[in-house]
Amino acid sequence: MQDLSITRHFLKGVLSETASASALDWLEVQEEKIRTSPNQMKLFLAFSQASRHFPKEVVKLSEEKNLEARKIRHGFQLTTWTALQTARTVLIVGVVSDKDDDWIPILDRLFESADMHEQEALYAALPLLPFPEKLTARAAEGIRTNITSVFDAVALDNPYPSEYLDEAAWNQLLLKAIFMQRPLYRIVGAEGRANLPLARTLVDYVHERWSAGRNVIPELWRFLVPFVDEEILGLLEKVLGEGTNLERKAAALACSDADHPGCPILLSKYPDLEEMIARGVISWEGIGRAFDAER
Repeated sequence: MQDLSITRHFLKGVLSETASASALDWLEVQEEKIRTSPNQMKLFLAFSQASRHFPKEVVKLSEEKNLEARKIRHGFQLTTWTALQTARTVLIVGVVSDKDDDWIPILDRLFESADMHEQEALYAALPLLPFPEKLTARAAEGIRTNITSVFDAVALDNPYPSEYLDEAAWNQLLLKAIFMQRPLYRIVGAEGRANLPLARTLVDYVHERWSAGRNVIPELWRFLVPFVDEEILGLLEKVLGEGTNLERKAAALACSDADHPGCPILLSKYPDLEEMIARGVISWEGIGRAFDAER
């Protein structure tokens, strides 16, 4: 478990590089009020009023700060965090404790009254909070949202889901990300959570999409790699023969990564793709980024 005081100091350091002096002074005053308040009303007010002092602009981090973030928490990154989100997280981290979990009802009240941007901050902050195993139901609730930015706060650039969600909740997250065509390469730890029930569902999904004359997100094939059988091999063969350039790259990379004996035979029929994979030109992140750019 990371040291909460170090986390808070780091986040305030991030803000100090871009926020105004008046905004930082306001944050200091609110922290003191929250510490000395007999109830949590000061926290709720400050959490809401932070939008008056900090912008919804993504914070710009130096490489040094990025490295520091990863030292604080494995998988933690602020590449998409806004200044407002960061300030709200400072307030949250200031009231939680790693000694007991009596702050969880306070967190629940924040979630229940939160608007869209407040929910984004709360869900993205989950990996920084103590007692993470007690927050799984809250994370699973975030997966069910219909608001894309809130779903992204749970699912993308967030190490919490892959570490703490059970298989059913995890599969729901990944399937929804695929349905919503979110950038799967930004789901932290996704490859390590591949599982057979998910693979079977994805195969059914591919058949349904193709029957309706629709394509599937190219990154989907990544999650079938550990479970390639004759049926999946046939699907990959169809993509390699008939797919778009990006789809063919994804199918080829899946073939390259899989252990099925038919995969190298199939891939050998496409020496151009095989050679690109050998040179490291094709990667899952590159495929994801290219798909994002095409949409």
